[in-house]
Amino acid sequence: MTRRGLLLFALLSLLWGIPYLLIKLAVAEVSVPFLVFARTAVGALVLLPFALAQGSFEWLKTQWLAVAAFCVVEMVLPWGLIAHGEVSIDSSTAGLLIAMTPAVTVALSKLMGSDERLGIRRWLGLFLGFAGVFVLALPTLGGGLLTVIEILIAAACYALGSIIASRWLNDVPASALTAVCLIGAAVIYAVASQAWPTVMPSMTAVSAIVGLGVFCTAIAFATYFLLVREIGPERAVVITYVAPAVSVAAGVLVLSEPLDIGILMAFALILCGSYLGTWRAPQEPSVSATSAS
Repeated sequence: MTRRGLLLFALLSLLWGIPYLLIKLAVAEVSVPFLVFARTAVGALVLLPFALAQGSFEWLKTQWLAVAAFCVVEMVLPWGLIAHGEVSIDSSTAGLLIAMTPAVTVALSKLMGSDERLGIRRWLGLFLGFAGVFVLALPTLGGGLLTVIEILIAAACYALGSIIASRWLNDVPASALTAVCLIGAAVIYAVASQAWPTVMPSMTAVSAIVGLGVFCTAIAFATYFLLVREIGPERAVVITYVAPAVSVAAGVLVLSEPLDIGILMAFALILCGSYLGTWRAPQEPSVSATSAS
């Protein structure tokens, strides 16, 4: 990997590892709909000038249905589900559950008719990944299981988003697509939000929201596209295995979240499972399963 590629990889690992910490800080003071609205609106404002500089939006006339579907499953649903889930669970737990996205992408692709053959190694990976989810969810069976399911649905949304992007949106300019989807998501949450802040949130919450919009959304998307251009989608997908480690470290160091044997076991099972589940021979084409946190 080139020095530029390594720098982009390290930056994106941070940008897609800390959103769960920032969401946890923000959702303590503002409603979930307002948080997602603010995040998408800020991200759209940052990206829109670059999208406009790329030229025409003629592609939207013919691909609006795929764009709308991508917006819903990549931003509208998962960002709301993750923020709502983090009202009840630790940010590190949310980050680990989202690490299932690559394995879920493989499973969904198969269910949607992909003729890609899964060998023993990849089936083992899927099994290990879901075993890790079970270990992580086990302490919540007394009352928090629905929250875990929420986050897993978000991971499934991300997986579906990567499939939609690879099958129907390959030729769409990346920053323009992201800006359009962010605007769409912001409009939806502006309409849906019935709990706008009645008092000014603290600087901690405001900083978390701005950080989510500017760094973890606008700059993160731009960094990902540069990284794919630099090292290719096959190697860029490895980011999915590094970002969860950042989310766990951030939760433990900043929020004093617990780091017990169950979390360490789940971490190992989910990451090993995702790696094996998405493994392929060098000559096989791949679909990028990286998600925007």
